[in-house]
Parts: sequence; C-alpha cells; structure tokens
Amino acid sequence: MPNVSFKSLDKVAGPLIFVKGVDNAAYGEMVEIKLPNGERRQGQVLDTSQGLAIVQVFGSTLGINTTGTSTTFLGETAQLAVSDEMLGRVFDGLGNPKDNGPKIVSKEKFDLVGAGINPYSREEPSEFIQTGISNIDGMNTLVRGQKLPIFSASGLPHNLLASQIARQAKVLGTEENFSVVFAAIGITSEESNFFIKQFEESGSLERTALFLNLSSDPSMERILTPRLALTTAEFLAYERGMHVLVIMTDMTNYCEALREISAAREEVPGRRGYPGYLYTDLASIFERAGKIKGRQGSVTQLPILTMPADDITHPIPDLTGYITEGQIVMSRELHRANIQPPVDVLTSLSRLMNSGIGAGRTREDHRQLADQLYSAYAQGKDARALAAIVGEGALSDLDKKFLDVANNFEQKFVNQGLDENRSIEQTLSIGWDLLAGLSETELTRIKPEFIAKYANKTSTGNTIKSE
Repeated sequence: MPNVSFKSLDKVAGPLIFVKGVDNAAYGEMVEIKLPNGERRQGQVLDTSQGLAIVQVFGSTLGINTTGTSTTFLGETAQLAVSDEMLGRVFDGLGNPKDNGPKIVSKEKFDLVGAGINPYSREEPSEFIQTGISNIDGMNTLVRGQKLPIFSASGLPHNLLASQIARQAKVLGTEENFSVVFAAIGITSEESNFFIKQFEESGSLERTALFLNLSSDPSMERILTPRLALTTAEFLAYERGMHVLVIMTDMTNYCEALREISAAREEVPGRRGYPGYLYTDLASIFERAGKIKGRQGSVTQLPILTMPADDITHPIPDLTGYITEGQIVMSRELHRANIQPPVDVLTSLSRLMNSGIGAGRTREDHRQLADQLYSAYAQGKDARALAAIVGEGALSDLDKKFLDVANNFEQKFVNQGLDENRSIEQTLSIGWDLLAGLSETELTRIKPEFIAKYANKTSTGNTIKSE
C-alpha cells in the first residue's frame, strides 16, 4: 500500500505504535512517522491483523502522541544502499555514517532480510582459516563459510579475542585478506572507542566496515544492526567476490531487544520470558553464513554472546548452539589464572573442523594430535581434581604425567599474547612438545608412523619416549 497516510494512532506501547484502519500493509513494510513538531522517524510493520497494524519504531517513541502524529506506509521493505566504499567506514546502528564522512550513495540496494541460500546451491566449507590462536587453530578450527559463536560471560575478555581474530585471520596458501564487517550491538562508548582504536592501530580499518549500536541508543535499533552488517557482507561476498568475516557482539543484547518487543505486544512468553520464536529469529541471522557454488566470495560468522549468570543452558546460548556449527567457550577459571585468551577447549567444539584440516590443508597429523591433546588434558584435569582431595603426592606416576601435561597445556598452548600470531606449524609443534613426557604406549590416539615422523621434530627438541 504505497504512500498511504493515517492521521492518528490507536495507542503507543513502549517501542510500538498501533495504527487502526490499515487493510493492505505487509509484514516488514517501512513506515514514516511524522510527529506534531515536524520531526520524522522510521518504523517497520511487525504485524497486521483485523485492520490493526503494529509498527516497531526505530529510535525513541518519546514525543509520539496518539493525536497529531501521522504515519505513512511506504510500500517497500527495509533496504540498504551498498557500495565498495563501505569498507574503511564507521556507521551507527541504523547505517548512518558516524565518522563525519559522506553518506553512502548507490544505485545498488539490498533487502535487509536477505535472500535465503538454496541448500542445493550451498558449497560445503573446506578452507582452513588461520586465526593465529593455538586453541582455535589446533583444537577447534574455524573454516571459511562457517558460523562459529563465542560463548563468553560478563567480565571476560571476548572483545580482545574478537579484535585479535579480526586482525590476524587469513587463509593459508592465498594472498587474500579477509574483509571484516563488525557489528557491535548495545556496547558502551568505551568498548566502541576500543574497537575503533584497535582497527586503526593495526591498519585493518581500511578493510573493515563497522556498525556500532551503543547501549545509550534505543534498544529497537539493535534489531536492525546485525541485519545491516550481514547485508553489507553478502554484497561484498557474492557481488564483489570478497571473503568476509562477520563479527557480531553482543547477541545477548539483541535477544533482550526481542524480548522487549514481545512484552510490548503482550505475547505469551516462552522460556525465561523470551519469545517463542527466538530460535527462528536467531536462525534468520546465523543461516546467512556460507559459500555459494559458482561464486567466489564467502561469509564467515563469529557471533559473540555473554551467557547470563555463566549459564550455558540459558535459552540464548542453548538455541544458538542448535543453529551454529559448534562454539568457542570462554572460561572464568582460566581467566582468574591469568591465561589469555581463556578458552576452555574441553567444552568448545567446531563441527566443521574435519573438513578444514588434514593433508593438503594443515598437516596430516593434525586430527590425531588434537584428539590426543584432548584426551591428555581431560585426564590431567581429572588428576588435578583428585590431587585437590588426596594431595599430589598420593597420585600415581601416570596421573602425575597427565597433570603435568594439563598444566603445560594451559600455560604454553592456550596462553599466548594478544599480539602473538602463531602459524599452524608452530601450534602443532607446541602440541607435540606437550606430549614429550608421555611414552608411545600412552599415545593411544596417534598412529605410530606419525609419532615416528613428527615426535622428534618438536620446537624444543624433546622426544617421545619409546618403550
């Protein structure tokens, strides 16, 4: 119903306005709202039924009265003008320039909802992405076209990890650098300045598009911010043939905005007050990652969320884990031990890891070495828990070996500097170093030929003991 105007509202409820007498409005249709003082705001149709349109207002509803406020239904869905010039720019949560640069003017406009990828047209991700971080590259590998979330918690340095990955990510054997689209949702001004400074100092801002929605901005803007970022990423990937890494932080703030909208609509709440369609809504974001057959580019997603009360069973991480292809879980225990980045490899998982590693991609021993490190670290943590009860002196010789492996694994493999960029070869060498204290009979997950080939070639010169 293009350019149909209504002179009054039925009611205003939180971030929503209700307009009566609307017959032909469509879901997702854009609405222009004109206040009595002449100010104009934008909104989007959320629901239409029985002649009543529910419109979500982008921005504050302050000053909107039921009388004197007119609404115009524009007859088109939300679109974003996209251009190559978006790289190197900083935008707010609604896509407006925030860096005092010119507004993006382009004939090319893309729908914010995106176009779903036909499963037949999807290409299976298979290219290893080297992040330079051992616990990700070695144990929970990121693959081009994957969606791999980071499960963090309040006070943990997930922002540092995100900026490090954005700076260091590359694909082996190619000169192609990732373009980065960074969407910050509901962050503080301090965090915003941190990200801008990080990208500027590293020189990576020129290949990055930043969308920053601050905590002081209206919460409704948070619904748009990740979709603006993904629309930009899809344009760069599928129209310009670039490989794009999309980092979104913090998805918890996005879900809180959804809950706010649901409460204003007086919907029957689902788990913990979140709407019943939370899974569907998150899927409409996360499923926009991938590769398309016959197209050069790809979209790789790293969404970051903070688990409320460190609870991994909370609806937000729980549903995210169902949709995405694994998770990187950050540990408060490791953070207290001053281990950076504090990633708990035992609870982390990359479901596409096997597609991106092995001979011709990383190295032939990668999978088995990772399995052995998992096993040794898990046994070492069990030995640590036992030592806390009976004392380290009461442990068997074998338990003491695994305890040493676990301690060294955290201090030498997981722990690395914020600016330390390790190659996959370095990561695997450190892994073999950690196993040097074990005998061949204890390396049950590695083939003897790999032990013979790689065990004597560790970075420290340590050798695996043979019996």
